[in-house]
Amino acid sequence: MPATYQAGTAAPLLVLLHGYTSSGFGQEAYLRIGPEAEKRGVLYATPDGTTDARGMRFWNATDACCNLYGATVDDSAYLTDLIKMISTQYTVDPRRVYLVGHSNGAFMSFRMACDHADIITAIAALNGAMWNDLTKCNPSQPVSVLNIRGTGDSTILFGGGAIAGHAYPSTETTVADWVGFDGCGDALNTSAPSLDLDASLPGAETTVSRYGSCRGGSAVDLWTMTDGMHVPAIGPAFVPAVLDFLLAHSR
Repeated sequence: MPATYQAGTAAPLLVLLHGYTSSGFGQEAYLRIGPEAEKRGVLYATPDGTTDARGMRFWNATDACCNLYGATVDDSAYLTDLIKMISTQYTVDPRRVYLVGHSNGAFMSFRMACDHADIITAIAALNGAMWNDLTKCNPSQPVSVLNIRGTGDSTILFGGGAIAGHAYPSTETTVADWVGFDGCGDALNTSAPSLDLDASLPGAETTVSRYGSCRGGSAVDLWTMTDGMHVPAIGPAFVPAVLDFLLAHSR
């Protein structure tokens, strides 16, 4: 809860979804979103997924990631209930509910956008992918999507791949899925300035590609981190840029 929060005054809510084997605490220690959320007056939650047969925390997200041992946990319902619970205790602006996810958490962010477009305003997904079976995704309304991908990611491949024999789509397909769902009318625009998001790579390594004229004021962005790895060295510009994208969108 940011210091500026006042009960009765609607505030945006951001939920961070960790990667496989990580935790809410560990993911925040990596990305360090907290100080920026505080600065911008954003309510901020860092939940944990359940543990699998190996004792590793995970989200039961899509057909590929990352329910590796046949658990029956319904994380789509869990996270929805979590958002509703927070909204009963704090004055959450229902027009501004956002998710940030990394890896397994990115897969789960896409799942939530598919299942609960009436609740989720926008997501930022770092190195994850969509459902491989697109019939599983039926968003009821547009959701703004920021897809951040590293071309050097050897865990979740930029061009698509499989986890334990279960396929996940390429970055191109994932973006195309949301361009279709959000009804974006304009062609891909790559004229936006590049960003310096990875401290381990020289210069502004991240190209920004954007679709325009999407329904309901939504947007679909692809930020491509050239040579970026699965766990990039997050630079000081990363979190402000991500929150700029998310907070620019409201229902």
